[in-house]
Amino acid sequence: MGSRLHKRRLEDVQRELSVARESLHVLEEQVAVWNDALDDARIRALVAEAPQQAHDYDELSRHVAAANAEMARRAAEVRELTTQRDELLRNWTPKDDNG
Repeated sequence: MGSRLHKRRLEDVQRELSVARESLHVLEEQVAVWNDALDDARIRALVAEAPQQAHDYDELSRHVAAANAEMARRAAEVRELTTQRDELLRNWTPKDDNG
């Protein structure tokens, strides 16, 4: 790979990695809040004998499960981009710094 192309690819991967990490961080914070809400909804569903409380818990539970799956996907993306970046850095040669 040409040195300019190599440098450009490294910059692109680093940018993608930064965006992916930020996205993962935001989702982790949201999931933490939703998990607290899920705990509250579970308790309300157990205490209240109204079917609406159980429905609300089930709906929130599905939402949290989907968010956890998305969080796992984003974490895998971060790992993959990190691997790509590390590989590009391993292949970096001093002459590439000038071009």
